[in-house]
Amino acid sequence: MALRLGDEAPNFTAETTQGTINFHEWLGDGWGILFSHPKDFTPVCTTELGAMAKLTEDFKKRNVKVLAISVDGLEAHKGWINDINETQNCSLSYPLIADPEKKVANLYDMIHPNALDNMTVRSVFVIGADKKIKLTLTYPASTGRNFDEILRVVDSLQLTAKYQVATPVNWKDGEDCIIVPAVKDEDVPSKFPKGHRVVKPYLRFTPQPNK
Repeated sequence: MALRLGDEAPNFTAETTQGTINFHEWLGDGWGILFSHPKDFTPVCTTELGAMAKLTEDFKKRNVKVLAISVDGLEAHKGWINDINETQNCSLSYPLIADPEKKVANLYDMIHPNALDNMTVRSVFVIGADKKIKLTLTYPASTGRNFDEILRVVDSLQLTAKYQVATPVNWKDGEDCIIVPAVKDEDVPSKFPKGHRVVKPYLRFTPQPNK
């Protein structure tokens, strides 16, 4: 059965380019991103891992750890990392899971049913500090992922987990938020002292509470 939002992220122990990890222990009390690749030395994924390498510090500032997975082995991973660093002008510092037996891939339903049995789909899982799945994305092999968007989503998820707000279309960190309908009008001034504006009774905006 496919994993759904709100499900606990399945725990696993796996070999990575940075040693053996127990996933939940490795996450600790922080957030995590687990993202998969069909195989090593593939062109689109090479650009993706390079892009993520350049954003690692941005995720770290948000207490988010990054973990990639491919069904190839450690030696292939190490060679691929060299290629990624060379061609993408980066220094990849996050671990890559070696999953030749497809244990983690199957646990997270990453094997595409209509493709080769060793072809992991290109999935992204954002996992909260409570070990619950907060976001899932699946891309076709031909389309590179947008990791700036994933960073934006993390900002939204972390914000809305703490405050009674939602984020509107194309929202970016620092922009106005929507006050959720569960907040009564009479409670808005005390909950959102920065002020608010009412467009419709159900559409109320306030400056981002944590800025």
